[in-house]
Amino acid sequence: MATKLEGRCRTTAMGIMPHTDIDKAIDLALTLDIPFWPQLPRLSYYQDNYAQTAQNFPGISLDLENKRLRLDTARFQQELSDYAEKMALDETFALTGEYATVFDKFLARDLSGYYAVRGHIAGPISFGFNVTDEERRPIIYNEEVKGILFDFMQRKVNVQCRRLKEKNPNAFVWIDEPGLTYIFNAMYGYNDQQAKADYKGMLEGIEGLKALHLCPNVNLPYLFELGVELVSFDAYQIGGMPKEYAISAADFLKQGGVIGWGMVTTESALQKNESADSLAKLTLDYWEAISRHGNIPIERIAEQALLAPARCCVRDLSPVEEDCDAGENKGQCGIPLEERNVNKAFTWLREISAVLKHRYHLE
Repeated sequence: MATKLEGRCRTTAMGIMPHTDIDKAIDLALTLDIPFWPQLPRLSYYQDNYAQTAQNFPGISLDLENKRLRLDTARFQQELSDYAEKMALDETFALTGEYATVFDKFLARDLSGYYAVRGHIAGPISFGFNVTDEERRPIIYNEEVKGILFDFMQRKVNVQCRRLKEKNPNAFVWIDEPGLTYIFNAMYGYNDQQAKADYKGMLEGIEGLKALHLCPNVNLPYLFELGVELVSFDAYQIGGMPKEYAISAADFLKQGGVIGWGMVTTESALQKNESADSLAKLTLDYWEAISRHGNIPIERIAEQALLAPARCCVRDLSPVEEDCDAGENKGQCGIPLEERNVNKAFTWLREISAVLKHRYHLE
């Protein structure tokens, strides 16, 4: 494993944000140690993760009114030769035009003083299940389309990473892959072994850090075996660190991997019962289990850790109505609930990071 990224309890976050004010979203992202360019689907469908990833994929059309992507199989066949001729051009895989509104504004900022900056794309498996053809069949089941899909995503990652590296030499792009939860269900017809083989082939061509992120229920040992160098996941939902997971995490860290710990909830109902202190303690409980079961110093776990919110928060799944002008909410009337949740999560995240950096001498 050849990663050069040092975690050291630095902060980052998911790319998807609930904001409609571009500058406000970027300003918030820039409060973290490793900022990212925000994806703002409430602003426009062009800013949706899947829509941005789909730009220039042969045969895919964007339905702005219904906010969905559709592959036309006949058009896919027609566009293949043109696509093959343009594969050598970076512009074929770059974010441009309306898709790049927020990305370009992020790149216009001074990013040179940060340890690193980060980008993201939708992963091929999630994309393959999300996008359907004219018969509403997920395109991942079309072998010809799938043959292009993983190569297309690999090139997308590399081109985006090159753009970001123009602004910061430590830039990297992670692959957002919630669809990995499907591959362990036999009814989906695309299994974990097929996915692992396809992923390893794609990762071999990634030029920068090989990084993976997902928020849904996770199979940690499987993720650590995919050949990635950074795994970011929603750790808060697990509620503990089973022995099998702890040993697998320790092995990954011993090979030089970095783990992004999504410990800070962004749901208002859950935030009501938590604090920066309680979430810092939960993080330490996880790390102590890994240290104990995996025979690895807890200091090394901290050195190879990133800290993040548990999930994005475009829609609060369990909203709690609170006085927006009382206590820690004072002065937040008029700010959408989801934005308030993200603001609180980012504040807690910075506080937890400061505590852990001090505890393990990582300032």
